[in-house]
Amino acid sequence: MSERIILLVDDNPNDETLTLRALQKNNIMNKVVVARDGAEALDYLFAKGAYANRDASEMPQIVLLDLNLPKVSGFEVLQRIRADERTKVLPVVILTSSNEDKDLIAGYNKGANSYIVKPVDFVQFSEAVRQLGLYWLVLNQPPPAP
Repeated sequence: MSERIILLVDDNPNDETLTLRALQKNNIMNKVVVARDGAEALDYLFAKGAYANRDASEMPQIVLLDLNLPKVSGFEVLQRIRADERTKVLPVVILTSSNEDKDLIAGYNKGANSYIVKPVDFVQFSEAVRQLGLYWLVLNQPPPAP
């Protein structure tokens, strides 16, 4: 089995650092690829642009997706993921600061597997990341690669 990669899509350097620290604190040692905008995330997933030499058959185990991104919004990234045969069943967890009902509903309507509001407190955030890692990287049985 290939390495279990986490694709973290977040344009906020502080949130990126907190997420990486929380993963490390909880001994989640998977390789983390960080995309700082929606366009970079799509380039990574579909092996284009700066990632053109990447093996496109090696998909991340999970995508942690912020919604408010430059260039291409998180919602658009999610729509493109679900529209492509190669990625349509890829687990996508929206990890965002938005707790608005309209975003929650839109996220699920567009195919998110989970929606988590980033806790402000690091201890709570770390626990949320621990549970995410345990479920999506250990317990969840992903579908076979296409």
